[in-house]
Amino acid sequence: MPARLRPTAPIAADAILVGDPGRALLLAQELLEQPKMSNHARGLWGYSGIVAECAIDPHIRGSIAQPAGRELTIQSVGIGGPSAALVLGELAGLGVKRAVRVGTCVGAGDSAGLGALLVVGEALAAGGSAAAHGLERGKRARPDAELSARLERACDGDGVLVASFDVHPRADSIPAGAVAAEMQTASLLAAAGTLGVAAAALLIVAESAGGEHLETEALAEIEKRAGRAALLALSSSS
Repeated sequence: MPARLRPTAPIAADAILVGDPGRALLLAQELLEQPKMSNHARGLWGYSGIVAECAIDPHIRGSIAQPAGRELTIQSVGIGGPSAALVLGELAGLGVKRAVRVGTCVGAGDSAGLGALLVVGEALAAGGSAAAHGLERGKRARPDAELSARLERACDGDGVLVASFDVHPRADSIPAGAVAAEMQTASLLAAAGTLGVAAAALLIVAESAGGEHLETEALAEIEKRAGRAALLALSSSS
């Protein structure tokens, strides 16, 4: 039995990972037919079920109706790299083989405007927490090549460098070359490598370097789009 998750429904081999429990619910309602809550322990809401037929999304390149009968788990992992890595470890023990993180980030400069979808090509460990998974501070973690390539095609953009901090990043602390900053991708990708889980990440620029934030309704619509892109990448890779 996992130490933190208390699964009440079968866990699928494919998973979308989010930090916010509310985002897990939003994507479960958007992507699954009759989603079943698969975890509520520790406030880490998770849902499993059969993928619903999704309408073609003009913003997602190659968007198609998903095959009937496909199973998917959508799981919140909490805030920060340590929590995300712990939850991923338990999901791996429950049978997860492929995972896409759908999260938010702070954009750095004009190259990452509010609402942009960024496919992570590399995640720089700007804090020390990833060292627990073999990634020293200042080193970079890379996603699964196939999943990441499928995300790039879906979002019509190349992978970018992001910086993963242990605390909420300040705009003036984002290292040169990084397009955005956030709090968990480096640890998550490093942990995935040790667990044998194919993992990639898709980030929404929800905050600008100047401190502006996406409005709640606008963020929710982009979260749905990101969820559909993640689903498309997972569906195409198995």
